[in-house]
Amino acid sequence: MFELININSLPIFLLILVRVLGFFVTMPLFSYRTIPLPFRIGISVFLAFIILYTVDSTAIVIDEMYFFMIIKELLVGVLVGLIGYIIISAVQVAGGFIDFQMGFAIANVMDPQTGAQSPLTGQYFYIIALLFLLSVDGHHLLIDGIVNSYTFIPIDAFIPFHDGNIAEFVIKVFNNMFLIAFQISIPIVGCLFLVDVALGIISRTVPQLNVFVVGLPLKILVSFIAILVFLSLYIILAKNLFTAMFSGMQGLMKLFGGA
Repeated sequence: MFELININSLPIFLLILVRVLGFFVTMPLFSYRTIPLPFRIGISVFLAFIILYTVDSTAIVIDEMYFFMIIKELLVGVLVGLIGYIIISAVQVAGGFIDFQMGFAIANVMDPQTGAQSPLTGQYFYIIALLFLLSVDGHHLLIDGIVNSYTFIPIDAFIPFHDGNIAEFVIKVFNNMFLIAFQISIPIVGCLFLVDVALGIISRTVPQLNVFVVGLPLKILVSFIAILVFLSLYIILAKNLFTAMFSGMQGLMKLFGGA
């Protein structure tokens, strides 16, 4: 019992807790406002207590560099969670593309989870993506990622920010996010483009028809039908999205560890 509350392990516990808390601040799903703050703090303390007895802390020396080690641990947790959040934001970007073509770009809604405005279609896709993430135990994989981060980034190692590979990797992940957003939105946007072409032909052949009155309801109807048809394809793209998110987080942790 006295070994569990050893006061000498308190600085190591604080380092671990800072990384876990930083991860829960930015990571998808657990960082949302709908999850109570006491729950996030409690599960962070619980995870840090478990990780404390799984990491090798014999090489850590508590000296004047301890403050910089705390900052490093906070940066690791925040940045690893942020790279996952950037990738999953592809759903919101895809929804913005679709809403712009549908005519819903002006009808943004307030996302209660993040506190930011989001497009209607993007919010719909985002909820489906989160439910899919929960259904395949993706939240367990996220927690497993922060636990296993100490195998890639030891607690006594510093991040090689001078290496250009980290910036190159983040840019590559950012580009991949837009590519996934384009793949999600292109079926619906492509259908709406064909509707625009058809309306343009009709306006030239039948000038008496007011295309602006007919076009908007027709595009909304076609977009809803296209979303219904391509919803099964969206599940496959959501799977690729989460695969890219987990690989991106793991790749960033490897670069932080100097691999």
